[in-house]
Amino acid sequence: MSALAQAYLDRGFAVGGADRAYDAGTVTPAVAKLVKQGVMMYPEDGSGIDSSLDAVVVSTAIEQSNPGLIAAERASVPVVHRAAALSSLLEGRRLLAVAGTCGKSTVTAILGHLLEGAGFDPLVVNGAEVVGWDCGDTRVGSVRSGAGEYAVAEVDESDRSLGVFNPYGAIITNASADHYSLEEMNEVFDSFAAKATGPIVDGRKMRPAVHEGGFEFGGVGFKVPLPGVHNALNARHAVEMASRVGADLGALKEALLSFRGVSRRLERMPGVFPVYDDYAHNPEKLHAMLVTLQGAHPGGVAVVWRPHGYAPLRKMMDALASMFRETMRQNDILILLPVYDAGGTACRDVDSGMLRDALGPRGAYLAGDFAQAKEIILSNSASLGSICVCGARDPYLPVFARELSAVLAESAPLPAESQVGAQNPNRR
Repeated sequence: MSALAQAYLDRGFAVGGADRAYDAGTVTPAVAKLVKQGVMMYPEDGSGIDSSLDAVVVSTAIEQSNPGLIAAERASVPVVHRAAALSSLLEGRRLLAVAGTCGKSTVTAILGHLLEGAGFDPLVVNGAEVVGWDCGDTRVGSVRSGAGEYAVAEVDESDRSLGVFNPYGAIITNASADHYSLEEMNEVFDSFAAKATGPIVDGRKMRPAVHEGGFEFGGVGFKVPLPGVHNALNARHAVEMASRVGADLGALKEALLSFRGVSRRLERMPGVFPVYDDYAHNPEKLHAMLVTLQGAHPGGVAVVWRPHGYAPLRKMMDALASMFRETMRQNDILILLPVYDAGGTACRDVDSGMLRDALGPRGAYLAGDFAQAKEIILSNSASLGSICVCGARDPYLPVFARELSAVLAESAPLPAESQVGAQNPNRR
């Protein structure tokens, strides 16, 4: 939604909004940047809605009982889903739409960066902020304002809203059971790909040869400045699409070298001790994060994870437990925070303790809050090689990662070089 607000601002619209976290006194970095640009923030009581508005734009997460929706109906203001609003904003461009269960924000960012480097000047609307696109912290960095004929956008399968787009080119990074079964996910992506009138890069149907740090495409060797084999695959998808719309391979090779990464995608915090912030919130993303850090840093990996909702945790419980049991080593530790509760009408019949119990002998620490998570980290810091704070939705997670990095810079030893399997009576 913050990216969409930025895109509206770039087109000259007056923009306002409401946000539960803002009402509670939490000003996220994205909202702060929007306010700096003149976005008016209103209480989430419907008071910002009147008949002068062109539209009220909503996400799927907004309940029908939301005061803003009730006020819009009363004032006869059209209510538009965010996907339809974005599709409208992108009219007149050749849309390269990026979908997939995992990696779509990174692929969108890389593709936009590559096309910029190849001289295409694309408009890009992403689901995550891209390093260097915030113009000195003055705008939301998930949007690149460009005047070229191409637009690049991340589209969402979680609510099937990707179906409203009519892409010229389509990338599907991969598919796995997340919001739906694998069969249902593939049906959604097949319908999406069928609408493309130009090139399609379908990561479900090909497994190109990539390796940590690079790959070859079109007889040209590409180096990837991001860790992990998964990021080499992400870059390879982006290079193929850029090439298929006419970008020069030599220009793409040079452009890829200067890509600086995506916010909250294994983003390393400042400091001597390796502390990372990552958006990982499903088994595939968490696995990719874990194996990358295990390979990059000696010593144990500490994962501080917050489930991003009750329904996702309920659906993924068994897969999460299996992934953690199979991937985490004896010297790695898992710290589970409480489920992020955004309010509303969610069914709260599962919790992080149930995942801890499902792990069996593998076990995990159960932290009641961020302060307790910090205490657990500090008590284990001598055995750790790296730490990753991860999860979706909660705006405090990246703040906590930075705070943790600052504390460790003052109090922790250098990252561990040895393998230590710490035992603790609070860990089960």
